[in-house]
Amino acid sequence: MKRLLTATAICAVMGTAAQAENIGVSMALFDDNFLTVLRNGMGDHAASLDDVTLQIEDAQNDVGKQLNQIQNFVASGVDAIIVNPVDTDATVAMSQAASDAGIPLVYVNREPVNVDDLPENQAFVASDERESGTLQTQEVCRLLKEAGKTEAKAIVLMGELSNQAARMRTQDIKDVIATPDCSFIQIVEEQTANWQRTQAADLMTNWITSGLEFDAVISNNDEMAIGAIQALKSAGRPMDDIIIGGIDATQDALAAMEAGDLDVTVFQNAAGQGQGAVDTALKLARGEDVETKVYVPFELVTPANLADYQARN
Repeated sequence: MKRLLTATAICAVMGTAAQAENIGVSMALFDDNFLTVLRNGMGDHAASLDDVTLQIEDAQNDVGKQLNQIQNFVASGVDAIIVNPVDTDATVAMSQAASDAGIPLVYVNREPVNVDDLPENQAFVASDERESGTLQTQEVCRLLKEAGKTEAKAIVLMGELSNQAARMRTQDIKDVIATPDCSFIQIVEEQTANWQRTQAADLMTNWITSGLEFDAVISNNDEMAIGAIQALKSAGRPMDDIIIGGIDATQDALAAMEAGDLDVTVFQNAAGQGQGAVDTALKLARGEDVETKVYVPFELVTPANLADYQARN
């Protein structure tokens, strides 16, 4: 089975709609800007289809609660399940519960640890994280060079370490910095702020107070990048002196870019992933063939093309 989808095939998957079905959806966390767009994308798309109902639950970042939600979906006899995993290392049990009940399951946005061993009636819809941190860091590298830097120090803000996206995006950063073109960049500090704006602001405040010197902040997502910006501005640091990069292209991030504070982000099509997850779940429920992995491309966002993305997330 092919592991990637062509643009034509993606459109075909995302264009499916039909009979009455009930899909149970377990989201890792409602209180997250990007995941809210993802959740709304699923809801809006399902509302546009005939006789498709979503039952959406908030796992509140609790692995045990998420597994219970999946078990409840199974017990209630839903036609398919969509999961945005709290912990991508905990998906084997989720896959097993759905598989044992013969209910199709689709993981969305966060890559499950068992992605290469999913049962026949399960799939994964997301964007390829190898693109995200790579696009981001390559642009940060270019901007540092443009600023005349021959030696540069960078801080890395990481998402939850239990999350595959955080690990992959951080590895992307290191892989780019290891290339000859960007080897002038040195990572002087890296810590997790768990995707959260407030935690990132606190971390950045501590680093500023300690006298840490740096030329760039490379964040696994926009929320942490915004937290870093808030701390820097509160400390009176001129934003022109520091390159800030995020990922997701949320509305708050695009506003920060328009204000001149955020230098680069990477558009992750949350609504597209949501639509793809719903349509893939429907196809599985109807016994139709789908690709095991459905990838929606990442796209680099800079001040030069900002206007193209301001209405998309």
